[in-house]
Amino acid sequence: MSDEILSLIYTFSKKFSDPETNLTFDPKNQNISAIVKEGNVNISLLVKGQKEDSYINIARLLKNNVEQISGVLSVNVIINSDRNKTNISDEKRFKIDAKNIVAIASGKGGVGKSTFSVNLATALSSLDLKVGLLDADIYGPSVPRMMGISQKPIMNENKKLIPLENYGIKLMSIGFILDSEAPTIWRGPMVMKALEQMFNGVEWGQIDYLIIDLPPGTGDAQLTLAQSSKLSGSIVISTPQDVALTDARKGINMFKKVNVDILGIVENMSYFICDNCNQKHYIFSKDGVKKEAEEFKIPFLGEIPIDTNLRIQSDNGIPALIDNPDGEISKKFISIAKNLKKSLN
Repeated sequence: MSDEILSLIYTFSKKFSDPETNLTFDPKNQNISAIVKEGNVNISLLVKGQKEDSYINIARLLKNNVEQISGVLSVNVIINSDRNKTNISDEKRFKIDAKNIVAIASGKGGVGKSTFSVNLATALSSLDLKVGLLDADIYGPSVPRMMGISQKPIMNENKKLIPLENYGIKLMSIGFILDSEAPTIWRGPMVMKALEQMFNGVEWGQIDYLIIDLPPGTGDAQLTLAQSSKLSGSIVISTPQDVALTDARKGINMFKKVNVDILGIVENMSYFICDNCNQKHYIFSKDGVKKEAEEFKIPFLGEIPIDTNLRIQSDNGIPALIDNPDGEISKKFISIAKNLKKSLN
């Protein structure tokens, strides 16, 4: 139902043109984003230049149209001005001495986001960069195991946690503090407090990149980090099938709404190479993520296949670039890391 409402919203919105750019307000236009949850609609318009009155008129007409859609319970249209963007980012609550902070996100669980985060961090480290890895998945932290770390962090004289290190990467995870077998059931304020501790309460030092492994979805943790930290941008992970792509779109629209640049989208579990026939088998459909990238006009960063060795490496706590630096999977992560470095320089 939410997807049908979202489609109808953009049917109305694309009747209007951006007063500054003259581009229609369709899903490809990053100056509009819409999120639908249980019949409640939130639409964000980014004001460009000095034509705020024109945007206000569009917002009023759009709200009137969307309110007529069957199943819509409420409509909220927010107008954000890009003129305040710099000042807002300078006042971020979560602070860290990192040149670049990149969030790794997914619309749904089980698409390999944590595995990607670990191997991207390792690839960046192999380029002689100082890298930190923050496991912000407070509901299911798995990065410590993938990084081969089981110790607990200690506090320094300033009462800050010292990140644990392996493979030249500084690592902090809520998993170091929680009981590994206990379920985590937290409400919004607890989420914010925990994430702030992972930033401001950790002695990260000076690093070139902080890679953040977000929990799946578009909830409190994602919005808190997007709004409270100085993110350089985000990378969205998805598998090719339609079910995963539907959720990936929600993640893309969330980042657009909070004015976080989307650095690219990655197709994980893209295909499987059979040991017997040595042919590619597209188990979850083909080119779905690439087409999505073209639709949203965001960079497509590449395909990562289903690979037995990558699963074994993750279970054993040895990233692909450490276990097999010359392997095809390692080369793919190096390529993505180099493209990321180039785009942020």
